[in-house]
Amino acid sequence: MSWITAKRRRPVAGYAVVLLGLILVGAIYATITGSGESAASTTPTTSSAEIAKGQQIFQQTCATCHGLEAQGTAVAPSLIGVGAAAVDFQVSTGRMPAKALDAEMPQAPRKLTVAQTHAVAAYIQSLGGGPPIPTPAEVSTSGADVALGQELFTADCAQCHNFDGAGGALTEGKYAPALTNATPTLIYEAMLTGPEAMPVFNDTTITPNEKRAIIAYVTESRTTPNPGGFSLGRVGPVTEGLFAFLGLLFFMVLVAMWITAKHRKTTDE
Repeated sequence: MSWITAKRRRPVAGYAVVLLGLILVGAIYATITGSGESAASTTPTTSSAEIAKGQQIFQQTCATCHGLEAQGTAVAPSLIGVGAAAVDFQVSTGRMPAKALDAEMPQAPRKLTVAQTHAVAAYIQSLGGGPPIPTPAEVSTSGADVALGQELFTADCAQCHNFDGAGGALTEGKYAPALTNATPTLIYEAMLTGPEAMPVFNDTTITPNEKRAIIAYVTESRTTPNPGGFSLGRVGPVTEGLFAFLGLLFFMVLVAMWITAKHRKTTDE
């Protein structure tokens, strides 16, 4: 045992132990994170044939702006690493493929079929990973906390989309679109990818259960009856109160003008 003790006293032995420990820790970390990334960046139904088909469609409809390898150009950003969810959102809402660039790409009828969209999404996913298209279970609102969803939506989304998802104007020609017709999948994908001026709400910022709660609130608010009176697009009590005040003020001005005109006519007679 004396020879082991002698070698342990050498400086090189200490460095070797530290290096071995770092390699071991790195291997464990890579195993843990690698399994999560592989699950998040690929879908079990993706096949090489679908990826090849998606690449062909991409080169025909998207490569003019985004480049042949989706590397991006002077007019359009790189799509490497954006994930399948971003592609599905942009193409499903008709924003892409775009004929012309604008400050805010408007929603329009989709130009690719669902199968074509998923093929392009699979191709982009294969380039650099990213958020995948959420599964039906991930966007299901069954058992979701609507009250929590309202609280989160009011804190994180209402500033742009209005408190019931009616949308609103932003700066520099941009706007937050209405959520009245958005499907749960599109809402989930928008939170994951942050399209246009919208920030990205990843699973660390807003957890999947909280995303489902927000979706539950948005979808339920569409069928919630108005408590009374005109809804005025449900723009909120402050704006509705201002509208009522200005309307009443305008009515009083008209009445004053009518009384003045009638008095003047009586005086002239």
